[in-house]
Order: sequence, then structure tokens, then C-alpha cells
Amino acid sequence: MDAPPDKEDLGPWLHVQTLFREAGVHVPEVLAEDRPNGFLVLSDLGSTTYLAALPATDPSALYREAIDALVRIQAASRPGMLPPYDRALLKRELDLFPDWYLARHVSIALADRERDDLERTFERILAVNLAEPRVYVHRDYHCRNLMVATPNPGIIDFQDAVHGPISYDLVSLFKDAYVDWPEAEALDWVIRYWERARKAGLPVRADFAEFHRDYEWMGVQRHVKVLGIFARLWHRDGKDGYLKDMPLVARYLRAACERYRDLAPLLRLLDRIEERASRVGYTF
Repeated sequence: MDAPPDKEDLGPWLHVQTLFREAGVHVPEVLAEDRPNGFLVLSDLGSTTYLAALPATDPSALYREAIDALVRIQAASRPGMLPPYDRALLKRELDLFPDWYLARHVSIALADRERDDLERTFERILAVNLAEPRVYVHRDYHCRNLMVATPNPGIIDFQDAVHGPISYDLVSLFKDAYVDWPEAEALDWVIRYWERARKAGLPVRADFAEFHRDYEWMGVQRHVKVLGIFARLWHRDGKDGYLKDMPLVARYLRAACERYRDLAPLLRLLDRIEERASRVGYTF
């Protein structure tokens, strides 16, 4: 790893690497380090991500192992060890949607009433998110950051880990921006996680329907954020590689908004975006 000290801080990566290694999951081992100059020598987890392996591999085996690793990470959680995934950070992420996706990407200006409705909807989302039990959160626990390795999975890109809602990483895994699972199959995996988490003594809801509602609303927060981030990567940074992934993220968001009445203002915005998209031939 080459992390120039004037551009990146190795400290968060090394701290989370220690926490996750102590949790018993497979992360790169640090073989040698020169922190003043920003260099680490790491063990090699190979080059095959879950995403690359999926066309030729039984996904059930891969995702059972990903669930087991996630449960181990969460079971090792201790307060105060990672930055809090608090209201300020969750709200800052939500605000990427109106600032970058609506205003810059689809060129929609919100009327005062629409903006007020969106803010009230964001408050409802935050209330559900913040009521969840809190554990270690990788924050990008998905098919591009899970490597096919022995033991499986190898876990990378964890330097932004926080202490936050227990369903967040599950959303990253099964409402993945880069691979589209049939809803019934994803639900079966979510149930498998919930059963495994309960056996491990994790503080998931005792009623699966309540847990699933938390998971869905956490997904709304993440997908609103991701649409904003992908738009910012294109309009600010000139990176167009994520534009092709926007339609799947928007479908996840719409599906959840259609299921919950309190999300109706957000659904109306999605309707407006899609009407404009079809009229001008724009893709998300």
C-alpha cells in the first residue's frame, strides 16, 4: 500500500484492520510498515472479487460465508472504538441527493413545498435508522470489496468503518449497487443472516418483520446517498464509471418507497425524475 502522508492517513486503515482481525475475519496482514513515508507491505488476498467470481460460482456458498464474517465483525463491536455513524453524518449523506443528483444530474429544481416535504421525509428516515442497535459497520460491504480467498471472504476497503446501524452492511451486501439479485433470493439471505445473528446474541429485532422494516429504511438512506455520490463522481470528478449503476440503485429506492406510505414524497420525486427521463431520453 502506497498512501502518501500528505494525501492519506494510514491510521484509520490500520486501526480497523486490527479490530477486524481480532474479530476473526480475513483481512490483509501487515508484514512490514513505514508509516512516516506512507508504505505498508501486505499479504495478498488475490485478485478475484465476489463480483468477478459470481458468473462461474455458486453464490449461496459465497454469501453464507459473507454472512458469517459479518456476524463475527458485529459480535466483536465495542462502543468508542470507531467514529459514530451519527445523525450528522447520516444527514450529510442524504443531502448529497438534492445537491448532486437532483440539482446537478437530472436538473430538477425543487419548489419550496417539495423541499420541505423532502426534509420531513429525511427526518423520518433518520428516526428509523438511529433507532437501530449499533455495531461495527464496514460501510461498503459488497461484492467489489469481498475477495474469494482462504479463509473466505477476504475483506478490503474498510478504512471508513464506523459504529452504526446494525442493518447497514446487510443492505450493502444484498441491495448491492453492482449486482442485481432476485428479491426472493435476497430475502432468503436476509432471513439467514437474521437467524444467524440471533444465535450469536446480536441485538437484532426479535420480530423479523420489524427487522426487515429497519433493513428497508436503511436501504433508502444508502440508496439516496449512493445516487448523490455517483452523481458527484461524474459532475465534480469526471468519473463516469458509476453512471451505468445508477438505474439499479434507483430501482431499489423506488421499490422501498412504494411499500411505505411515509416515503410518498420521495416516491413523487422519483416519478417526476422518471417522467423527465423518458421525455428527454435521459438515463439515470
